[in-house]
Amino acid sequence: MNISDLILWGFAATLVLTTLMAASRPLGLTRIDLPFMLGTVFTSNRNNAPWIGFMAHLVMGWLFALIYGVTFENTGLATWWFGAIIGLVHGAAVLTVGLQVLNFIHPRMARPYQGPTPTRQLQPAGFMALNYGTGTPLVTLLSHLVYGGILGMFYS
Repeated sequence: MNISDLILWGFAATLVLTTLMAASRPLGLTRIDLPFMLGTVFTSNRNNAPWIGFMAHLVMGWLFALIYGVTFENTGLATWWFGAIIGLVHGAAVLTVGLQVLNFIHPRMARPYQGPTPTRQLQPAGFMALNYGTGTPLVTLLSHLVYGGILGMFYS
C-alpha cells in the first residue's frame, strides 16, 4: 500500500469534499456545516468549533483514505470510477448511519424526539440529513463521489 499517496491525496480529497460542502451552503443547497457539527463534539465554544471540527474532519478523511487504499489494493482496481463508486457507498453510509449515530453520541445535539431545552443544541440531521435541507443528500453524495474519484485517480 502506498501510504504517502494516501496521505497526500487523502488530504487533497478531504479539502475538496469540505470545500464542496461549504460552498453548497451559500448557494442554498444545504444548511449542514460539517466542521462546526464535528467541532461541537469536542468544545462548547462556538468560535473554536469550526477549526477543531475541520481538523477532526481532516483526520477522518485520512482514516477513510486508508480504507479506500486497502480496497484498491485488495481489488486491484485503483481507478477514478471505482473510487467514485466507493465514494457513493461512503456518502450513503454517512447519510443513513453516520449522522444517525452522531446524533446519539454528540453531547450538544438534540435527540430526534426531544422537546425544547434551556440549553442551545444543534438540530439533529434526520433521515438522510433532510433536516438540513432537501439538497443535503445530493450534495453529500456528490461530494463523496468526488472524494473517492480523486483518491482512485491519483492512488498508485
